[in-house]
Amino acid sequence: MNERQDDEEAPLVQRPGKRMTRTPLPWDQFWIVLFLQFSNNLVNQTLAPLTPQLIRDIGVTHGDETQVARFVGILKSSYCASQALTILLWSQLSDHIGRKPLILTALLAKVVAMFSFGLSKTFAGLMISRIVYGAFHGENGVIKSLLMDITDTTNLPKAYSYVPLPLMLGTFIGPLVGGSLSRPADRFPDIFGRSELLRAYPYLLPCAVPATFASMVWLVTYFRLKESVSTKSSLSELIKGWLLGRPYTKPFTPSSNALASSGVADPEEVVPRPLPLRALLTPKVLTVAAGSATMSLFNMAFFSILPVFYSTPIELGGLSLDPPRIGAILAASGVARGVFQLLFYARLHDRFGAGAIYIAGAGSGIPIVILFPVINALARAHGMGLAVWLSIGVQLALTVMMDMSTASLLLYVRAAAPNRASLGATNGIVQMAIAGARIIGPISTASVFSYSLQEGHDAWLVYYFFMAIVFLAIGTSRLLPRDPSLWEDRR
Repeated sequence: MNERQDDEEAPLVQRPGKRMTRTPLPWDQFWIVLFLQFSNNLVNQTLAPLTPQLIRDIGVTHGDETQVARFVGILKSSYCASQALTILLWSQLSDHIGRKPLILTALLAKVVAMFSFGLSKTFAGLMISRIVYGAFHGENGVIKSLLMDITDTTNLPKAYSYVPLPLMLGTFIGPLVGGSLSRPADRFPDIFGRSELLRAYPYLLPCAVPATFASMVWLVTYFRLKESVSTKSSLSELIKGWLLGRPYTKPFTPSSNALASSGVADPEEVVPRPLPLRALLTPKVLTVAAGSATMSLFNMAFFSILPVFYSTPIELGGLSLDPPRIGAILAASGVARGVFQLLFYARLHDRFGAGAIYIAGAGSGIPIVILFPVINALARAHGMGLAVWLSIGVQLALTVMMDMSTASLLLYVRAAAPNRASLGATNGIVQMAIAGARIIGPISTASVFSYSLQEGHDAWLVYYFFMAIVFLAIGTSRLLPRDPSLWEDRR
């Protein structure tokens, strides 16, 4: 095998017949990855319960309740669009100059964007804040690449079983912050009633909480995170190379965990380089990108419409819930989903494999969609009684399968990467496909939901739309092999 083949075909996934000792998790760095993910999730979950009411308060809908979902969807899609335009650049850049400087830059920008969101009094201001946040949220893909850098295939499933911890905390704390601290001068007059600032900007406080926490995360990352990409490339050298038409690439030294997973003892023997974008667009990478995009399309559509469904009046197809109760439901759901994945994902992966978990997650969308009209029908007939709450619980419990399917896809990303030095860019391609799906998901679903609420239209139209997305996700799940390591065997 020549040097180029050795560089590009070094295995990233353990073959089924090869027994290897499970590598311990690198907790000295892994806890920082969890900390970063908690910060990201805290922001998104904080905004979820307050955004529908914020849209109503700024007057952009002119009192038309059926338009709330549409403007919520536009906000979400503007954030996702800016993320889609930058995520591949972030990921490619991280393969050259490292993960750490990009993560630090993104954290600072997010702090500014969150304060800007809380201070905005127009829909244009809200959109600009979300666009800026989304442009720098491309660093989320860099964090996932960092996770793959510091783990190997023997401990990656175990590492991903811990990922729900920060997501669970963010999903629990974020909705409580967003639901309870919005309009604090009205909700807690004894404490905040005299604050002219909070009266003028009633949504500043819930935005300031995750922004302040992100500042703390920046300090932790700066002092404690070690760079996982060994390269001497500088940003100025890269820019000079791009301007001259000669992309600059320095040799890449993989982490010790990556070397262990490939069975290579001497790091001097494996010196792969980041590959150009065209070389990364292989059938394997495109297949993973398609599967990730369709699953993300349903996931984003579901979770963007869920708080709108809860807040919409019962007579229009929703449940007439207020922001504090919506926040409590989303928080409880996040805790339950996180605990289940923490306790059972690694075991289920070892028992059934990544492919089976992914297909089950895609299939869970069918009962999830069916439960929407069932829940509303029960609320119309019996009010917010036990049957409604049990149905809500069942629907949210089924979303656990969606979470675990997302975890399984990371193993396919690792297996699809042509070499270890291109993990960031490969992950960037997949994340760009996911971001594209997130652009389509919120605005299309919210628009269809608003359209279906209007008089004379089919109220079930949004559920037909949801079901079409589910079957698309199931279809793309069949394109993936039952185990990521099978791709290694076909090289």
